[in-house]
Amino acid sequence: MPTSRHVISASKLASYKVENTDGENLGKIEELMIDLATGRVGYAVLSFGGFLGFGDKLFAIPWVKLSIDPVKDKTFILNVPKERLDKGRGFNKDKWPDVADPTWQSETYKYYDAEPYW
Repeated sequence: MPTSRHVISASKLASYKVENTDGENLGKIEELMIDLATGRVGYAVLSFGGFLGFGDKLFAIPWVKLSIDPVKDKTFILNVPKERLDKGRGFNKDKWPDVADPTWQSETYKYYDAEPYW
């Protein structure tokens, strides 16, 4: 008998922790961005840095770079060192980039060594 596919609501994922492969806390998922043309998750918005929600930056992380931690509950693994996020192109909660811009999308996927889905 084939195994069933696991599904979960996007609202439940928007609070999952994100750690790297060294177990360092990288933040939490704030949003999932859906490509309306394909119905695919384009990327997750990761909140990183700051203290108690103040001063943190948001980062668009290609969905394909995240995997569910097989041991820890409600945790994603992102194989990226903290330093790479520190140097990455983040944005402010009140001023998002033009996420529909093909150049922005390509640069984001390239930075994280992810193969674009489009």
